[in-house]
Amino acid sequence: MDAALLSRIQFALTVGFHFIFPPLTIGMAWLIVIMQTLYLKTKNELYRTISQFWIKLFAISFVMGVATGIVMEFQFGTNWSEYSRFVGDIFGAPLAAEGIFAFFLESAFIGVLIWGKDRVSKVFYWFSALMVALGSTLSAFWIIVANSWMQTPAGFHIVNGRAELTDFWSAVFNPSTVPRYLHTVDGTLITGAFFVMGISAHYLLKKKHLDFAKNSLKIALIAALAASLLQCALGHYHAVQVAETQPEKLAAFEGAFETEKGAPLLLFGIPDAEAETTRFAIGIPKLLSWVAFGDFNAEVKGLKDFPRDEWPPLGITFTSFHLMVALGSYFILLTLVGIYLLYSGKIYTHRFYQKLLLYSIPLPFIANELGWTAAEVGRQPWIVYKVMKTIDGASFTVPAVQILFSIIIFTAIYIVLFSAWIYLLRKKINDGPGESLEPGKEVTI
Repeated sequence: MDAALLSRIQFALTVGFHFIFPPLTIGMAWLIVIMQTLYLKTKNELYRTISQFWIKLFAISFVMGVATGIVMEFQFGTNWSEYSRFVGDIFGAPLAAEGIFAFFLESAFIGVLIWGKDRVSKVFYWFSALMVALGSTLSAFWIIVANSWMQTPAGFHIVNGRAELTDFWSAVFNPSTVPRYLHTVDGTLITGAFFVMGISAHYLLKKKHLDFAKNSLKIALIAALAASLLQCALGHYHAVQVAETQPEKLAAFEGAFETEKGAPLLLFGIPDAEAETTRFAIGIPKLLSWVAFGDFNAEVKGLKDFPRDEWPPLGITFTSFHLMVALGSYFILLTLVGIYLLYSGKIYTHRFYQKLLLYSIPLPFIANELGWTAAEVGRQPWIVYKVMKTIDGASFTVPAVQILFSIIIFTAIYIVLFSAWIYLLRKKINDGPGESLEPGKEVTI
C-alpha cells in the first residue's frame, strides 16, 4: 500500500464530506438576511415565520460543518507533516485569521440568531443575521486564501528548505484568490437557494404550508436565477486566471494536447492520455481562445508543451470540469423556466416543475464537489504549484495500514453523521414552519 496515496484519499474524503455543509450554510445565511430585511422593513410576521424556519435548518447544518471541519486541520500535522514544515510560516496565517476574525464573528452571533428572537430588538436580531452571513463569507475567504496560495503561490521566498512569508498582502491576494473566492461564494448562493426552492416545492407537492412554501420559493428562485447567471461571468473570470497562471490545468480541462491558435471550446470528448488525443471531440471553433484570452486567434498551450510527469490526472480533471459546467447550465435553464412560470402564475400548480426543484436539491452540492475536484486534481502533481510536489509533502512516519484504518473509521463516522443530518432535517421539515400564516398572503419583491 502507498501511504502517500492513502493520505490523499483520506484528505479527499474528509474535505469532500466537510464541503457539503459550508456552501449550504453560507448561501442560506444570505437568504435569511433577505427574509429578515423584508420583515424589518414591512413588520409583516409572515417574513419572520419564513426566516425562523430556515434558521432551524441552517443551525443543524452549521453544527455539522463545524464538527467535520475540525478533522482536516489535524491531518496537516499527521499525514502531511513535510508540507506543514515547508509552508507553516505561510499556511498558518490565513487559517489563524479565519479562526480569529471570521469564525469567532459567526459563532458569536449565531447564538443570538438561534435563541434571541424574543430576547433582543428586531434591529439587533437583523444585525445578528447579517453578522452570521458576513462571518461565514469571511471565513470562506481565508480558507480560499490558503488554498489559492497552493494554486498560485506568491509573496514568499525559500530559506533553509522552508517557505517564508515576505509580503503578506501578496500572499493573500495571490493571482487566484479573488476569482476563486467569487466563484466559490456565488456557488454557495446557488446551493442555498436550490435547497430552499426544493423544500418549498416539497410542501407544494404535499399541499402543506402553502403560503409559507409559495413565499419561500419566490425569494429563493429570484436569488437562484441571479446567482446562476452571475456564475457565467465569474466562471469566465476564473478561466482567464487559470489560462494565465496554470496553463496545463486549462489544457487538462479541455482535453487539449496540441498547442493551437484559435482553439475550440470542447463540449464533449473522451481524452486518451496514452494516445495523446481526445476522441469523439465536439467543440465550438475558436471559442476557447476567446474565453481564455479575449482573442479568437489567441494561442492556447496543449499538454504536449509540458513535461509528461507534470500532467494532471486527465480523466478526473476533464470529467469533473465538464460535469460542473453542464450542471451550471442546467441551473440557469431551470431558474429561467421558473421565473417564466412564476410571472405567468403557473409555478404553484406546475407539479412537474416542482418535482424538478425537489430532485435538484443535491445537484449544487455535486457541482461544488466537482469544482473542488477539478481545481485540486488539476493542480497535481503539485501540492504547491511549481514549488513542492504532493509526494514530497506527505509524512514519512505514518504507516500505510494506519492510514487505511483511519479511512475506514472516518467513513463509518461520516455515514453516521450524514444519516443524523438527514434525519434531523427531515424531522424539522415534517414539523413544518410551526406557525400559521394569513391565507393567500404572498411576498411582494
